[in-house]
Amino acid sequence: MAKIIPFKAVRPTRDKVSLLAARSYDSYTPAQRESRLRDNPFSFLHIVNPGYKYHKEISGEERYSLVKNRYQEFKEDGVFMQDEKPCFYIYKIVNRDGIEFNGIVAAASTEDYKNNVLKKHEETLEYKEVVFKEYLKTVGFNAEAVLLTHPDNEALSAIVKNVMKTRAEYEFTTTYRDTHYLWNVDDAEIVKKISGIFSEMESLYIADGHHRSASSFLLSEDLKEENNNHTGNEPYNFFMSYMIPESNLKIYEFNRLVKDLNGLSKEEFLIRLDAVFRIENRGLEYYKPTQKQNFSMYLDGEFYSLYLRKNSYTINNALDALDAQILYTTILKPILGIKDLRNDKRIKYTDGKSDMAYVQTIVDTGEFTVGFGLLPVTVSEMKSIADEGLKMPPKTTFVLPKLRSGVTVYEF
Repeated sequence: MAKIIPFKAVRPTRDKVSLLAARSYDSYTPAQRESRLRDNPFSFLHIVNPGYKYHKEISGEERYSLVKNRYQEFKEDGVFMQDEKPCFYIYKIVNRDGIEFNGIVAAASTEDYKNNVLKKHEETLEYKEVVFKEYLKTVGFNAEAVLLTHPDNEALSAIVKNVMKTRAEYEFTTTYRDTHYLWNVDDAEIVKKISGIFSEMESLYIADGHHRSASSFLLSEDLKEENNNHTGNEPYNFFMSYMIPESNLKIYEFNRLVKDLNGLSKEEFLIRLDAVFRIENRGLEYYKPTQKQNFSMYLDGEFYSLYLRKNSYTINNALDALDAQILYTTILKPILGIKDLRNDKRIKYTDGKSDMAYVQTIVDTGEFTVGFGLLPVTVSEMKSIADEGLKMPPKTTFVLPKLRSGVTVYEF
């Protein structure tokens, strides 16, 4: 059963929250980062990029120590405050497309991660886990919540809706045109009800943040070894998460771009494809997949539809049935020679929010030769893969919502 607990968040004062909140560092272009760092002294980017103060790129342990220093400075200057009582934080986002997300920010258990109560569907890279663990160990806080999804629950939804009738602690709109709301819930009775509802759930699923959750687990193992008086209730045994109902999760696909045809001519490539797919040339007609096991392809100025030949492919488990896995097994690996989806520089991924029009534009520039479009993964597919203990190929899901860094901070 899931152990989800309230915590005392460190968070910006109400007058500073809109200035401080930031997207993940890598989501900004260099020019956007420079603009925000130059013009906004309260941006959370100043904490995660402490070298800006010295006009210098800093990495490794030196950067981690400076991140910690910059964070402490923000606290000393009164930009941050900390709640006196443990809270659950109801967080609502209305994004620029009008889609609304409602969930609860809380602390999830690293023991639940270890015991697969928090189920995973995505492979992680060990070196990334270790690097982020060392970062967390040095800075002593986490400002970016892991996204967890849970079965829809009427009692939990009723609590959330009732709290949202009151005035929000935060309400701010970003330059990205998303509006964020946050309510802190410290009423003992409501806190107990929320914890009780989660404790009755057999499992939750990691929707986004596999590396962050893995790193938090590794950190808890390290600190447990170092603490002779370990009880299991220390803050390092938990990590900040955003719990959202399955029906409220929005999953986009990642489309694929490949630089070349692996030495094949266009005609040779199409003949190889024909052995596994029924191919229709759509010409200039913009085409997106319409059903599972159906792909769109853009090659040499034309769109194609690819329909998997059922007698050419065997499905033995939930992963085999996944479109991203089918594409890898039938085209990317055997025909285009891309074996390592994480590290091969011949392949690029673009999230489905940019759609096949973006794929077409990039291929037409000549930077890439061929692009493939997929349908998004469903929540049911994601859960089936996690339940079977399998892992999706990298860059299979682009999941919303995305919380802003720094709105709630978890210290350990």
